[in-house]
Amino acid sequence: MTRLTALWNRLLAVVGRVSMYRLVLVSLGILTAVSLVLALFDQVAPSAPALLATFVVLNVACVAVDALGQRLTGRIWRIESSLITAGILLFVLYPTVEPLGLVGVAVAGVLASASKYVIAWRGRHILNPAAFGAMALSVITVSSGAYGLGAAGWWVGAPALALPVIVLGFLVVARADKLRPVLLFLAIALPVNLVRVALAYSGAGVAVDIGTIISTVLWSSPFFFLAAFMFSEPLTQPPRRWQQYIVAIVVGVLAGAPLTIGSLTLGPEAAVVIGNLVAFGFAYATRARLRLTFLQRESLTPSVEELSFRASRMLRFEAGQYLELEVPHAHADARGTRREFSIVSAPEELPVVKIAMRRGSQSTYKQALAEIEPGRELSVSGIWGDFVLPRHTDTPVLLVAAGIGVTPFVSQLRHLRMSGGARDVVFVYVASGAEELAFRDDLERAGIPVIIFTRDEPSDLPAHWRWAEGVRLDAEGLHRVVPDLESRHAFISGPPGLIADLAPALEKAHGLTTDAFSGY
Repeated sequence: MTRLTALWNRLLAVVGRVSMYRLVLVSLGILTAVSLVLALFDQVAPSAPALLATFVVLNVACVAVDALGQRLTGRIWRIESSLITAGILLFVLYPTVEPLGLVGVAVAGVLASASKYVIAWRGRHILNPAAFGAMALSVITVSSGAYGLGAAGWWVGAPALALPVIVLGFLVVARADKLRPVLLFLAIALPVNLVRVALAYSGAGVAVDIGTIISTVLWSSPFFFLAAFMFSEPLTQPPRRWQQYIVAIVVGVLAGAPLTIGSLTLGPEAAVVIGNLVAFGFAYATRARLRLTFLQRESLTPSVEELSFRASRMLRFEAGQYLELEVPHAHADARGTRREFSIVSAPEELPVVKIAMRRGSQSTYKQALAEIEPGRELSVSGIWGDFVLPRHTDTPVLLVAAGIGVTPFVSQLRHLRMSGGARDVVFVYVASGAEELAFRDDLERAGIPVIIFTRDEPSDLPAHWRWAEGVRLDAEGLHRVVPDLESRHAFISGPPGLIADLAPALEKAHGLTTDAFSGY
């Protein structure tokens, strides 16, 4: 398991260099180019002219509506969002060159983009825009009888596209860190659909080899595309993992066995919409675009500073969770204008919210964040995360912080101190040097054993702290400084590359939970 954890975090270290928006957009662009080539050789159902015509109409419709919507709402226009919505719809709707069909395509694009502003809660959309646009077109077509308008076709479920969809989709899922919910969705949708198809053939009296049915369901279904580019969308997912599992079950069942109401069949797009509503039910209190007003910054180490904000309204979070902060700025690089930060402050400190960042990065985002002045308002798209301590306070824990990865632990320790809680905690702190040990006051006030791994020996350590004295942080070294490791649930936080290096050292722990700062 720890080897898988290491491999997974090495992958996060790579894909985290690109923003989620940019990765999805590039992946959809590659799939579009591949589809055009395949269309020339009749390997996908739509023709190349139909793909091009539908592509143009969708992009014009989505960009125009988003430009108007964001102007009316005063938001900063993100053209990447418009292009992603159009790109997903290209593979969900059936491409055409017929005038009435292109009108239907335009209607789907308009409704998809409009849903971001109309079907929204406190400035944040509730439904996956592409799923809603496709479902709305299907409803309009069936209810009006104008079948020339078209409907959701999910032609992306073509054997020739299966491999590129799986490869690119896997990268998107990794960047969103939604692998487990996605796997659960697939583990439900594929078998349910297999049974449904088998029963349909049996009911029609058609004898079909089970191997053929399995092959058809695997390589000719839209589920891989749906899972990667629609179900995994972070903004429509609930904050906790167990909630995401429930949504995965709901969407998997409904996508695998679509419901029929009269002459209308609720396809996979409707399953996504219903799943979005379930997710919203879990997280309506946190599914909002919050406004944070910058208060001040405080230097903690030569390379780390803490930033304090005041929330525009009361928000809820658990110690150890993270927020996504948007810093609009011109000429953003590939990492984009949003970044995830663990919340440093405890829930008891609200409405003050604190984060920490490492200075010196050459990313345009970090440069823009370093230049904000007190009084500046920034947007937070939501709060997520399962990196929280066990609810049973009698569970001994080991906290391993690598560099800036100390931040979620500071929130947890502040919460314990302010709420009067007590736990059996051992803290291992890995830093490049003694001068880079941030939040020493918080760790000292927590009154827990702290073991320091640095190149040089820190000075003036409290009585319950000790330097590892050059011990290498591997399985043997960790067991030497934490002899009761087997009885503790280990939590490790830091950059993905460091987590990948340290995870094997924790294979003897009672349990392991990681928190990678992807894209930081």
